[in-house]
Amino acid sequence: MLEPGPSLPLSLSFPPFSIRPLQSESPSPSGGVAVTTAPWPRLPARLASWLPPAVVRCQGVRPAARLSHPSIPPSFPPILSSLPRAPGSGRGDSSQAGRRAAWKGGTAMEEGASSRAAPEEEEAAAAAAAPNPFVHELQLTRLQKVKFYVLGAVLAPIRVALAFVVLFLIWPFALLQVVGLPEETLQEPFSGWRNTVSHGSVYFLSRLMFFLLGFMRIRVRGQRASRLEAPILVAAPHSTFFDPIILLPCDLPKVVSRTENLHVPVIGALLRFNQAILVSRHDPASRKKVVEEVKKRATSQGKWPQVLFFPEGTCSNKKALLKFKPGAFISGVPIQPVLIRYPNSLDSTTWAWRGPGVLKVIWLTASQPCTTVEVEFLPVYQPSAEEAVNPTLYANNVQKVMAKALGIPATDCEFVGNLPVTVVGRLRVALEPRIWELGKALRKARCPTGGVKGHSDSLPAGASGQLGPKELAHWLGLACPEDVEGLCTYFQQDADGNLDSREVALALEALEGEHNPQELTFRAFKLFTETDDEAENSRLCQDGFCAILRLLLGTPGADGAELYSRLCGDHSQDGLTLDEFQDFSLRHPDYARLFSTYLRPPVACTLSKPGLPPTYANGVPASPPKSKAD
Repeated sequence: MLEPGPSLPLSLSFPPFSIRPLQSESPSPSGGVAVTTAPWPRLPARLASWLPPAVVRCQGVRPAARLSHPSIPPSFPPILSSLPRAPGSGRGDSSQAGRRAAWKGGTAMEEGASSRAAPEEEEAAAAAAAPNPFVHELQLTRLQKVKFYVLGAVLAPIRVALAFVVLFLIWPFALLQVVGLPEETLQEPFSGWRNTVSHGSVYFLSRLMFFLLGFMRIRVRGQRASRLEAPILVAAPHSTFFDPIILLPCDLPKVVSRTENLHVPVIGALLRFNQAILVSRHDPASRKKVVEEVKKRATSQGKWPQVLFFPEGTCSNKKALLKFKPGAFISGVPIQPVLIRYPNSLDSTTWAWRGPGVLKVIWLTASQPCTTVEVEFLPVYQPSAEEAVNPTLYANNVQKVMAKALGIPATDCEFVGNLPVTVVGRLRVALEPRIWELGKALRKARCPTGGVKGHSDSLPAGASGQLGPKELAHWLGLACPEDVEGLCTYFQQDADGNLDSREVALALEALEGEHNPQELTFRAFKLFTETDDEAENSRLCQDGFCAILRLLLGTPGADGAELYSRLCGDHSQDGLTLDEFQDFSLRHPDYARLFSTYLRPPVACTLSKPGLPPTYANGVPASPPKSKAD
């Protein structure tokens, strides 16, 4: 059995076992490369920086410093998250007077904060330059396109074909390790001749497969800790399906994968060979079993090989670290951070939520003459007593350490379902709300934004109003069943497939772009209140509050329910009044800027110029980049 242990800085070249020392470049005292860090900005600045330039011009704001520039219109509040708050006006305060005092107090102290103007301007400039971690745009020059077409037609097919041949050669050696063994033996670490032969053969063939795909050099920095020093390895940033290449310098550690992958040819055999920890998305008890298995292996005192995690859980564009999931940190044992870099002139390997697809990434990478991977082992992170019992705190602190070493921001961005979200205050919101995608779907169905005007007034209203697919098609004038079925997926459906007419009405009014945030929030309140009394007597219930946030901001229901409980915590009566709801959505220090950004109507005079695409509400172009979910 091969015993993994510390290794010197190496460069793995082909032949697979040809190893030579790698000269380090300006290592920092912590063992990593000295870099400068860029703080991740607050959400309002990120949202403004991701809007199209035309929309930024409509707001009268320069992209580089839009939050501190004197051309910001008076209706646009200052950086809300940095305003001072009155006593008792924290995020958990549900008092209407307290929230208003916080807003007024922050506005009154704006002039007194001028001494901090310079640092805030620098922070705003850094915020404006922050990228969206889920979008990867590959810009190719004409010469690069010619090169890719030539090499893609000649080199890529040969490389991919040979790599698949080697992948299938790995299959029998992976099966050799597990065939004929009883189930009890498979629950313990492998040893003996089976492990020696299979481990060496799979390692050699895996390195050969990546070499054939163009990964001719794997640079290694730092020293890999032994299994006793760090039972768990965490690797980031996770940016591509090529990242498993780091298994080679890590000596093929154990991994965590989905149970469904066991049924994939070759991949299933490799997972059994690896003794991977398997998690099922359909079994609620599976996560508990995974936690117990991770703790068992991490506390085995070196009996089990190391376990490798990609704590981000999904791929990004390498320009920011996504929020780390706590699974790798539940055991509370020391971990070793592992950094992954692709220091190539052209980033052809990134596979993000929006960007090149799987086949294009493989084709572009196989068309490159040479692709280099750099793996850096940081010093072992020893958790404090507080971190050992708090996996979330442990994960956040390790994320910051890795982000600092990489020189990129550490963010709260993550995936919830198939939607990227980030955190504002105590609320998770979609980076790009689905209502924008709804406008895109309406346009594809030949029902442009202008065509939905007037439909919202004629929809059935009220708490019990239901709208089936046929009624929706009638109101929108659609004849294609596929278009109607696609539109229905943007709303919450009951067991019979019916929609809540209030959600449809609110979405159509938001897409009309004729209402300012105050008018739209008033209309949302009236649609989702429990009674038909006057506005001052009506109250917004939890279901209606969560529906509004889910529809307009893409907020998960659990987050909306928690925030609703905090807002209503000090009230003797259930529900929010209109003033309380608008205090939250239009004047709250944390959330007002969020609503004004998401609900900003289009400016037709600017976006209707020749050469510019048609737009939906919020000034979003009608043809955003294609995503993996499309």
